[in-house]
Amino acid sequence: MAKRIDVKDLDIYYGDFKAVEGVSLTVEPRSVTAFIGPSGCGKSTVLRTLNRMHEVIPGGRVDGTVALDDQDLYAPSMDPVAVRRTVGMVFQRPNPFPTMSIRDNVAAGLKLNGVKNKKQLDEVVEKSLKGANLWNEVKDRLDKPGAGLSGGQQQRLCIARAIAVDPQVLLMDEPCSALDPISTLAIEDLINELKSKYTVVIVTHNMQQAARVSDQTAFFNLKATGQPGRLVEVDDTQKIFSNPTEKATEDYISGRFG
Repeated sequence: MAKRIDVKDLDIYYGDFKAVEGVSLTVEPRSVTAFIGPSGCGKSTVLRTLNRMHEVIPGGRVDGTVALDDQDLYAPSMDPVAVRRTVGMVFQRPNPFPTMSIRDNVAAGLKLNGVKNKKQLDEVVEKSLKGANLWNEVKDRLDKPGAGLSGGQQQRLCIARAIAVDPQVLLMDEPCSALDPISTLAIEDLINELKSKYTVVIVTHNMQQAARVSDQTAFFNLKATGQPGRLVEVDDTQKIFSNPTEKATEDYISGRFG
């Protein structure tokens, strides 16, 4: 079941440096939210706090609340590994495990979780590859290396790997920035399909992509270099792109800065 994300008064640090300040927003279940804004404004940093990837970086820590269906992801009782299983991540560059077959790439998370039944693994591999719109392209070569696929196919393989462990949320950090236009459209079509089952949050530098794929858009900015990034406004995508509340948002979307 897709879950709702609530972020309240979130400050994000690297050591003593405050990278992001005072972020509060809600992401509804079974929707796509796009994070946009200039480089260095904290979009990807905020994204990584949603599954506790930020704290993997030395000195990385947060103040404030990140909750998934009212469950505080940073509560002392929460297991970060369990959080990352519930909140999956797809990175900017496709990163299939290079020495593994297509089948083993998709099944990797399940095997880590102790699933050994071959029939069960095969069923999940097929279901996940179908969910990532990749099954028909690879069903006859599941034992070939995942790294032998094209860039767009590799990214869909990484999405299949992420959904194989049955997360409730999918985070995507510029998932199309390394892809050609045809592969980009394939991923965008896939994002539209994924939101029927998952809560999706995507970071993108592509304004048209944000407008095409998201239901809600959050615009981040920073006042000056060395200052913390902040959330300027968040609203329905149609409103952000047609009639934003803040002048800074309008300036960014219209290309006047950033």
